Amino acid sequence: MEQPPIYILMLSIHGLVRGHDLELGRDADTGGQVTYVIELARALGRHPGVERVDLLTRLIDDPLVSPDYAAPEEKLGPRARIVRLPFGPKRYLRKEVLWKHLEHLVDRCLHYLRGQQRLPDIIHSHYADAGYVGLQLSRLLGIPQVHTGHSLGRGKLQRLIDAGRKERSLERQFNFAQRIAAEEEVLSHAALIVTSTRQEILSQYGAYHNFDGKKALVIPPGTDTSRFSTPGRRPIPETVGRMVDRFLHDPDKPCILAICRPETKKNLQRLLVAYGEDEGLQEMANLVVVAGNRDDIRTMDPAQQQVIADMLFAVDRFDLWGRVALPKHHRMEDIPDLYRLAARRRGVFVNPALTEPFGLTLIEAAASGLPVVATEDGGPSDIVGNCRNGILIDPLQPAAIAEALKTVLGDRRAWRQWSRNGVLGVRRHYTWAGHVDKYLRTIRRLLRKDRKRVRRQLATIVHDRKSLLPIARQALISDIDNTLVGDRDGLRQLVEWLLVRAGRVAFGVATGRSLVSAIKVLRDWRVPMPDVVITSVGTEIAYGPDLRQDSGWAKHIRHQWRREALAEAMRAIPGIELQREEHQREFKLSYNVEPDSLPPLEEIATSLLQKNLRANLVYSHQAYLDLLPVRASKGQAIRYLAYKWGLPLHAFLVAGDSGNDIQMMLGDTLGVIVGNHSPEIRSLRGRHQVYFAGQHYALGILEGIDHYQFGSSCHPTRLLTP
Repeated sequence: MEQPPIYILMLSIHGLVRGHDLELGRDADTGGQVTYVIELARALGRHPGVERVDLLTRLIDDPLVSPDYAAPEEKLGPRARIVRLPFGPKRYLRKEVLWKHLEHLVDRCLHYLRGQQRLPDIIHSHYADAGYVGLQLSRLLGIPQVHTGHSLGRGKLQRLIDAGRKERSLERQFNFAQRIAAEEEVLSHAALIVTSTRQEILSQYGAYHNFDGKKALVIPPGTDTSRFSTPGRRPIPETVGRMVDRFLHDPDKPCILAICRPETKKNLQRLLVAYGEDEGLQEMANLVVVAGNRDDIRTMDPAQQQVIADMLFAVDRFDLWGRVALPKHHRMEDIPDLYRLAARRRGVFVNPALTEPFGLTLIEAAASGLPVVATEDGGPSDIVGNCRNGILIDPLQPAAIAEALKTVLGDRRAWRQWSRNGVLGVRRHYTWAGHVDKYLRTIRRLLRKDRKRVRRQLATIVHDRKSLLPIARQALISDIDNTLVGDRDGLRQLVEWLLVRAGRVAFGVATGRSLVSAIKVLRDWRVPMPDVVITSVGTEIAYGPDLRQDSGWAKHIRHQWRREALAEAMRAIPGIELQREEHQREFKLSYNVEPDSLPPLEEIATSLLQKNLRANLVYSHQAYLDLLPVRASKGQAIRYLAYKWGLPLHAFLVAGDSGNDIQMMLGDTLGVIVGNHSPEIRSLRGRHQVYFAGQHYALGILEGIDHYQFGSSCHPTRLLTP
């Protein structure tokens, strides 16, 4: 049976991402990953099996960067586009600073996806920061996550420590602890890890506790052979020659070309030492290093500033003036011509990086007919092994780098063979068409497996379900005790009503119980796992089958919450007794109440305010008193959900029976109070959109559903297909 085309959401959120004139090398965050995600999105968009590709990144409104990065949308092709969402400050930020704003991006993504015709079939995240965002979206939406790490925190941390950096200062600069923890969590959750090389699986991902090699798939990236080709295919602009030749005494000599960002891990310092210490190599060739763009070294990022300064010091130390070219500026479209220029002059491309996860520049050089000398650490071993177009070296040994370069430059016959091998090897192993074919075959198998799992889950009411809240048009939220449960026949009828509307009406509970206690009661009564669980009187929110906590809600309600001071102040209040420890939570103080001795709630609130303490006091069943943060309650939690998921409040039908349900009933929600309600909730009689049912428990909820004709006019926004 022909498979329907799929919708892919790609996440790559740091750096400067646009579809033209890529500013590669502008900073440490704008490099090979940007090329990879742009070309992958375009290639996927050309495939007939893909309905749509959204490459989601950060919207940047900063006069210091191009206004292109402030455009909410940019076309990449007929079925692919860049989508930019704002989060955090408007200005451009390096990736390490973005971490504290990622929860904001999760919410922005949810709002964006809510407005689409349907949800993505796959979320493909790139790098750790996007991996974290993709993880949250995957859990909340029930969509499989695919992840590509590009580079990994553990390996980078160890290399920098080995290079003499102090772990404490590295943590301040790079937030390694947060990054590595996120990578571990993503590796545990993701359905598929896409890598570029086998070595990446063994020596990089293998350092992670949660990595399962069975979920990893090697798919080498491709290269755009319409851009990268041998010198004879098209003329080389004079501007490219002038860019390089103005530095050189003898520009016609062979060219040793390096193209990379000015980063310590690219090992450019040792390349300069290798060239400077070998006079024979200097006689054979010039050295051209294209290391990003710069106007003034003094205004660069300190780490990049140091790399450029070290190269200039090396040029001066070895007196390499006239033999080394260090262009300050280049355009994206100049890169293919630089490869062709080096190939026309019988040169060599060199990548001496300390480690290279893949090495996209090596494929570009090979497609241009330029032999390579590359680090043996990482992806280049696979590329050179497949293309048979150069030599691998130990990047820590300058003498070995120089010797390999002389070997390539000094043997004309071998040079021609390596040149031919590289062009043929790229066509055989590294095309985007081949990458996309393998990628989509794997994705379709993954989706078939996931859809079978979903159907199994929906087939039985006692099994977990995906959280449908993000895609539903309406939501039923019910208290548990004395509302949802209490009458098994009524509950059975309500569950049948919900299952018929699965995917259209989301189901949630809101209770004073703790999460563990709530889940136990639901299982005892054979209630399906809700899409959202609001517990501890609205202080905690969890989603879906894995009960993922909403950390954004916890951050929101922490405002003005001083739990220990409140507990101390409440010691003076008569008529209350602190409940057992299992009933206490981080954001909830719970008391048993002697109604005849308890002062009015207004007096308690005033007493607390006099001590500069603030809390939301919730009295229920004439037996319990809960102190919550001022921003927390069942009603506040529902309003938070309405905002977060883009559902209007009138799309929520809320059902309850006691005082801690009152705030759910206020405002635009459709309130249902079951017939067996407690006295304190009677004050809501006559309120707009609060219906007092005659029936008890779940039958009372069904009566309210019928009263509002709830669930009869909504339509599914995403259907599960076999």
